[in-house]
Amino acid sequence: MSTQEYSKVILNSDQIQKRVKELGRQISDAYDGKTLHVVCVLENAFMFMADLVRTLDVPVVCHFIKAYTRETIDGTGTPTTEIFFKPEISVKGQHVLLVEGLVQSGVTSEFLMRNLTARGAVSVKMVAFLDKQAARRVQLQPDFFGFMIHEPYVIGYGMGAPDEGRNLPFVASKQGQAAAGQ
Repeated sequence: MSTQEYSKVILNSDQIQKRVKELGRQISDAYDGKTLHVVCVLENAFMFMADLVRTLDVPVVCHFIKAYTRETIDGTGTPTTEIFFKPEISVKGQHVLLVEGLVQSGVTSEFLMRNLTARGAVSVKMVAFLDKQAARRVQLQPDFFGFMIHEPYVIGYGMGAPDEGRNLPFVASKQGQAAAGQ
């Protein structure tokens, strides 16, 4: 990816790794003595989750899901959005940490948290690497978060536009169109 494709680095690699270690300590303290089922929402969270689980001092079981939406028309002719995720995972009786790369509207994250709770999880909390509060459409706050951002589009550290830039070791604001999944 050329430097012309992003306008500025907003988080460098050192800042990211320092904050991930801090989050690892906070999460380890919160789940001391418990096994934690960590659920990574692909694609944006894969790099963050990989770094995060290596900092945890509690037993960890890793899961990976892909959330997607489908637009439908209900019986009254009203358009609705359905949210799904694959694969379905078993979390009954478990402590679950949902890992998001970027939380914007919060709609999908809220759905996933409710769904995991309905599947019988003992607890469901969320950690978001990036939190974009200004774009929130639901009352949702991550239990843990790395950084607040305000940039319209970002790339790097697992996030891409739509598939380029995920390998960058930093986060940069992206010029032009919205990155997929954001």
